Amino acid sequence: MFTCETGSINPLVSLKLTVVACLLITSAVAVSAQHKPSAATRPVVVMSAQSLADLQQKLQPGNKTEDLIDSAGMELRVAVQHENNKTGAAAELHDASDDVYYVLEGGATLVLGGRLDAPKEVEPGEWRSPKIIDGKTYEITKGDLVVVPRGTPHQRSTPNKDFTMLLIKIYAQPLKPGAPKPTSLSQKP
Repeated sequence: MFTCETGSINPLVSLKLTVVACLLITSAVAVSAQHKPSAATRPVVVMSAQSLADLQQKLQPGNKTEDLIDSAGMELRVAVQHENNKTGAAAELHDASDDVYYVLEGGATLVLGGRLDAPKEVEPGEWRSPKIIDGKTYEITKGDLVVVPRGTPHQRSTPNKDFTMLLIKIYAQPLKPGAPKPTSLSQKP
């Protein structure tokens, strides 16, 4: 129990202050007693270099993507994506997700920035266009890292090239369990 010494303060004011102080302290103690570190929401994923190499082989020779983790309920998607001789892909812009590419093998041509020519919203916040106007062209190869912030037009092609990357998407909101992935990520072999 908590007590306060009153000194020369009016006894009624002293009683009110004591009650308020006790309530505040009790509330603070109760809140701090209830607050605990969060628990893991899913198992840890550790993939050996060999298992990633095996996955890369599995995805070749087609244009395929395979998720490395179940992203439901997360603001994150991690996948390995393979492309071979891919041309004519639509330019993209995502209103609510950032892309990170880490090139595992091969190379690709990227056009980044500028603006979409005749953009069409294919899903809420997912824009496509035949091309990018005033973008900058980059050649990326094994070991390169690319960060494409949300709202940035981007287009990738791999003419006469074999290309494998680690794709990390960071979403503004958690993905809903069972929700379909955006069309650009649901690639068929």
